[in-house]
Amino acid sequence: MKFPLASDIRKIRKSLDITQAQLASASGISQSTIAKIERNNISASYSTIVKLFETLDEMCHNDTKNMTAADVASKGVVTIQCTEKVRAASDLLRTTGYSQLPVLKGDVPVGSISERSIFDLIRQGKTMDELGETSIARVMDDSFPTVNENTPVSSITSMMSNTDAVLVLRKGKIVGMITNADMLKLI
Repeated sequence: MKFPLASDIRKIRKSLDITQAQLASASGISQSTIAKIERNNISASYSTIVKLFETLDEMCHNDTKNMTAADVASKGVVTIQCTEKVRAASDLLRTTGYSQLPVLKGDVPVGSISERSIFDLIRQGKTMDELGETSIARVMDDSFPTVNENTPVSSITSMMSNTDAVLVLRKGKIVGMITNADMLKLI
């Protein structure tokens, strides 16, 4: 079994946005000892290093246990109206680098469109020109599921096995979107 290096303590602590004082309080190891370990000024005992890594791991899991949809969601959701043409959706997908978009009618989610669904239509025999002039409303997929911004991340992970994205709502308005890529950031 490969054990992480003591120098990784600082990297992990920083990635979790935890101060040395917070780590000291949670682990029972003094802040000055943690500082010396991180600077490589002392060679700490095996049990001290194990305790620090276990504490960091616990703090990491506690962070994700208490996370909500609002904590994970990408803000500034790019959407497209159902009255637009598929060409506009294709252009938007290409310029933003996204692989799927929520489709709205006004402010209400009514469907979705993705690179995959556009390619599926091409494979079914639609020509590029014909598809480009087709209304999104005629070819869109089902809407992404929606959750309240306070929904626990643990509930969202099970939803993600059946969909490419989840829309996050506050008072009925879209405030974010969670994709597989957003969920992978939690690892």
